[in-house]
Amino acid sequence: MKLSLNNASKKRLTQDTGYKKRLKALCILCSLFCACAVLSGAARPLTHKVYIKTLNAGRYQLMVNNRPYIVRGVCYNPIPIGKNHEYDWWSDAHKPWMVDGKRMKEMGINTVRIYQAGEDPEKVKAVIRDLYDNYGIRVILGHWLGFWEYPCPFYGHKDFRDRVKQQVLDMVNLYKDEPGILMWILGNENNYSCLNMVRPWSNDEIDNEPDPQKQKKMRATIYYSFVNELAGQIHAIDPNHPVALGNGELIGLDVANEVCPDVDLVACIIYRGKTFGNLFNSLKATFDKPILLSEFGADCYDAYLGQEDQNMQAFFLQSQWRQIYDNVANSKKGAGNCIGGTMFEWTDEWWKHSESDPESWLVHDTESNWTNGSYYFDIKAKGNKNMNEEWFGIVALSNTEKEEGIDARIPRKAYYVIREFWKNPQKEIKLKR
Repeated sequence: MKLSLNNASKKRLTQDTGYKKRLKALCILCSLFCACAVLSGAARPLTHKVYIKTLNAGRYQLMVNNRPYIVRGVCYNPIPIGKNHEYDWWSDAHKPWMVDGKRMKEMGINTVRIYQAGEDPEKVKAVIRDLYDNYGIRVILGHWLGFWEYPCPFYGHKDFRDRVKQQVLDMVNLYKDEPGILMWILGNENNYSCLNMVRPWSNDEIDNEPDPQKQKKMRATIYYSFVNELAGQIHAIDPNHPVALGNGELIGLDVANEVCPDVDLVACIIYRGKTFGNLFNSLKATFDKPILLSEFGADCYDAYLGQEDQNMQAFFLQSQWRQIYDNVANSKKGAGNCIGGTMFEWTDEWWKHSESDPESWLVHDTESNWTNGSYYFDIKAKGNKNMNEEWFGIVALSNTEKEEGIDARIPRKAYYVIREFWKNPQKEIKLKR
């Protein structure tokens, strides 16, 4: 509605000294309020709207502020040499994320995946803001859902679920208004606990069932129903960010399809070597949701030859990213249900081979931890153990040089190969083997 004043009214207003004084005082108060808000950190930009858009033929596209967004990301856990997973990097006075963020931006990374927030909310907010405000890098924030609790995650017990639920909802309430947040991931490979593969759990009802296969179905139903409950409550308090189900491979998603309709997408951990095989079409047939490759990659140590092989890592990663791009919504081929991926991982982690031996954290171990025939170049290693947990970094860490107070970062060949791929996905860089 437009308000019109005649000339007489305008004249009275301009002559009303009381009116002018009140207007001036109001302007001063507004200025003071805005200044205080800025100083207190309260004047943050409005939360960015992130959502999944369904296109024709069941293709899915991630949207940020109504613009398509392909996740070009890395898993991020900057543990320095000599420390282990208990190290509170959020409190590091040298701010490693500032050094890393600069290199990530230069590479073309737009997203980092963090498995769980630190304990100090103000420090977590500072990291999220630093990455987004300085480098435009968004954060996928997750929660382990108690997966690593001792002796096991008791998903069959109400008190355990209630405690974990409160932690998750507290996380969402704390960080949902941060413009740098992209989405939430619930769990990681927690579905393996339903199969008694890792961190097995049970309850009286399950124990009384004699059929092992029915026991697995009962555990999966309990777990995925819990995730669905969390997703629904997150949506109620945060309508601006998608909720992903973190899952190891596609295992158990037939059960999730029955009891977990409220998650927006699946965040899959996949280690299949050069390609993802029939992953994208299989997901459509099993649990028709968008997929984020939330953990994938290749180590750069040849366990058979006993030496670093950056070409091997770059070869696998380039092939994997090509498959991701073949299956995004706007690709003319593929399933169209992939929204991107977060590579494992940004930096090497020197503590992983012998977690209980602090002295080993100062050594870059070359002994392999596990076997995976899909990474075929070094599968002939002793005992077929060819996967080196300490050597997955896109950048290596220097144990002799520092960079702004932290272990110097040394970009590997994969850093440059993937950077060039993102610039021109149609071009293939030939890597010598």
